[in-house]
This record gives sequence, structure tokens and C-alpha cells, in this order.
Amino acid sequence: MSVPLNEDSFNKPTTPPVVLMADTDASETEKQTPSKLADTPPPPPDGGLTAWLQVVGAFFLFFNSWGLLNAFGVFQSYYQSDLIPSYSSSSITWIGTVQGFLLFLVGVIVGPIFDKGYLRSLVAIGAFLVVFGLMMTSLSTEYYQLFLAHGVTVGIGCAFLFLPSIAVVATYFTSRRAVATGITASGGSIGAVIYPIMFHKLIDQVGFGWTTRIIAFVALAGLSVSLLVLKRRLPPPKQSRSLLDLGALREPTFLVFAFGLFCSFVGLYFPFFYLQSYFTFYLHDDSSLAFYIFSVLNATSVLGRITPGLLADRVGGLNTLVPISLLATILAFVWIGIRDVAGAVVFACFYGYASGAIVSLPPSILTRMSPNMTMVGTRLGMIFMFAGCGFLIGTPIASTLLHLAKAEFWKAQLFSAVFVAAGTICFVILRVILVKKVNGWKI
Repeated sequence: MSVPLNEDSFNKPTTPPVVLMADTDASETEKQTPSKLADTPPPPPDGGLTAWLQVVGAFFLFFNSWGLLNAFGVFQSYYQSDLIPSYSSSSITWIGTVQGFLLFLVGVIVGPIFDKGYLRSLVAIGAFLVVFGLMMTSLSTEYYQLFLAHGVTVGIGCAFLFLPSIAVVATYFTSRRAVATGITASGGSIGAVIYPIMFHKLIDQVGFGWTTRIIAFVALAGLSVSLLVLKRRLPPPKQSRSLLDLGALREPTFLVFAFGLFCSFVGLYFPFFYLQSYFTFYLHDDSSLAFYIFSVLNATSVLGRITPGLLADRVGGLNTLVPISLLATILAFVWIGIRDVAGAVVFACFYGYASGAIVSLPPSILTRMSPNMTMVGTRLGMIFMFAGCGFLIGTPIASTLLHLAKAEFWKAQLFSAVFVAAGTICFVILRVILVKKVNGWKI
């Protein structure tokens, strides 16, 4: 049954009637006993050393999940030009999109596990899989090896890191939740700036194998910080829960939001895979700028993940997401008409900003829409499953519309723009629905 929404449900999270602060795993939490002096836990601290340490730890989870995923464009270019040149660009794209799809899909399983208290266990497993997958990638020479190591293993590892990075931060903040989530999500963009630069600087000096291993060691160092500082605030619910919150599927607001994210992710990531190819084949620019354009795109995405969070804390996450998603739609259509390097760089800057906001804002919006904070992990896993399906099919379909030899990009660009626009329309519809359910304009 749908839970009616009111203004308080968007500004203050509800919490289960439990008392003690939870530690890292369920085995430790089960040993705790409820206090007889209170029936509810203290409210989220909304700041302080412990809360901001969670942001630091979650930042490195994002750095080594979304950071690696957003950096796949440089790997794709190398795979296509040097490592496995006999395979089509569409075939190579599947390695990256499967990685992203698994990041979202496995979240359906990771969410309930997180809700049951296994935070550090998830991070430890994710860290192992990411590092192991990168090490195996460094040894790969065939397509199937790269697919299994870089696509499947790293993708599953990223899934174990991504959802906990959002869910744990959400339980420590209320009024500052959007900005805390934005700082956390900026780790994905900063990682996607640093890793391509590392790849570019090292590939000619030490070769592909050691370049990938060095990236793996950097990931291991960052994930070790996360293991040291992350700590659950709320204990897990006593009652066991299913992998899915089927009640959410009967809520129109949840379904509209999920479909909007699906459409957005179908079109949103095409530039993150093919902007360098656009510079090389369409603009005939083979300078270092063509390579560093991915870093430009992701660097501006850092601002897009943080500054909209500051605005969202004041005017509401959905009120912020709608105009920024509209900006991304306009930019996606404008890209079709760009004919020079300067225009493409400007597009990359603004599109990176808009895409960063679209990625970072949904978790805080969904958290405020959730009727019970103990189900946040489960619902995040469900809604990102929709996004993951869009991510999986979007770029491979767009790549089939490309004709690199003829420098024909407009069909793929139009496909991408139409789906980003469809996602924007869904967000507007969601805003209209919530006007009738919420007293006040801040949503």
C-alpha cells in the first residue's frame, strides 16, 4: 500500500523504534540490547566528525566505483586502437555498459544486505573484486578475458561499493543530506579525472599491464580508508526483509521516478564513451585535447555533483533536478549542431555539470520519498536497477547508429537527446504528482 506523503516526510526521515547506534556488521549488532530509557534512536547528527568521516569513506567508495566506470572511455579507445582492434566499437562498448549495468543490478541484492547491517563485509568484498578484476584485466589480451575481468568482475565489485556509499551517508544527515551526498558523488567524477590522466601518462612508459596494475593499487589504497572509517548509525531491523520492497511498485511516484531514471540513463552516457572519438573522427582533432576531453567532462561533473546539492538543501532535490535535467536535454540537442573544437569543449563543460547533478540528486530525493529509513537500501537498489537497464542498452544502441568511417554522429546524438528529454518529462510529471501530496513547494 502506498504511504501518503507530507512535507515532513521530505524534510525529516522516519526511523524505526530502535535505540542503539549500530556498528559495522549484523553479528555485532545482534549482541546489542534495546535501551529501556528510550524507544527511538537520537536524530541524525547532521554534522560532526563521525558524520563527515562517513562522507570521506563514501567518497572513496564512489572514487573507485563510478570513478572507474566513468573512466572507461579511455580504456575503450585503447582497446579499439591497440589491444583488440579487430572488434567493433559497439562490441567493445558492451564491456563498459555491462560493468555499469552490474553496478546497478547487483544493488538489488546489496541493498537488503546493507539494511541487515553488513556494511564492512560489503565494502571488503567490493574492494577485493575491484582490485582483483583490475589485476586480471592487466593480464588480458582477448575480448572474452576483458569482458569477464573488466566488465563482469569489476562491475560486481563496484556494485558492492556504490550503494553502501549512498545509503550510509543518508542516515547521518537531514538538512545537509543533499550536499553530503553531492560531495560523496563527486568522488566518482574526481576518480574519472585522475584515472584517465594516470592512464595517459603511464601507458607509453610502462605499458598497459603495469598501468592497469598501478590503477588497481591506487584503488586499494582508497578503499582501505573506507574500511577504516565507515560505520553504521542505525541498527538493522529485527524482522527479515525480502530482496524487493514490492509496496514501492504500487506507488505512482516511485514508478514515475524509476522510469524517468531509466530514460535518462539510456541517453545520458553516450558522450562519456564517444566524446574522444567525436574529436578524432568528426572534428579531426588528434591533439592531446582529444584525450583530455574525458577529464574535462568529468572535472566539470564534480561541480555538478556538489553545487546542486547546496541548492537542493534549500529548495528541494526534485525542484533542483528538473531544471538541470532540462539543461542536459537542451545541451544534448545542441551537440548535434556543433562543428568546431571550441564549441565541443564548451559542450563538454556544461554537459559534465548537468550529468553530474542528474547522477547525484536522485538518492537524496528517493531517501526523502521513502516512508521508512530502514528500507532505504532496498529502495535504492530497486530504483537503480531501472537506471542500470537504461545504462546497459543505451550506449550500445547509440553506437550502432554511428558510422565512424564517415564521421556520422548525428543519429546517435539524436537518440541520446530524445531519451534524456523523456527522462526530464518524467521528472516534471513526478513534480506535478507530488504537488497534490505535499503541503509546501519544497520537494
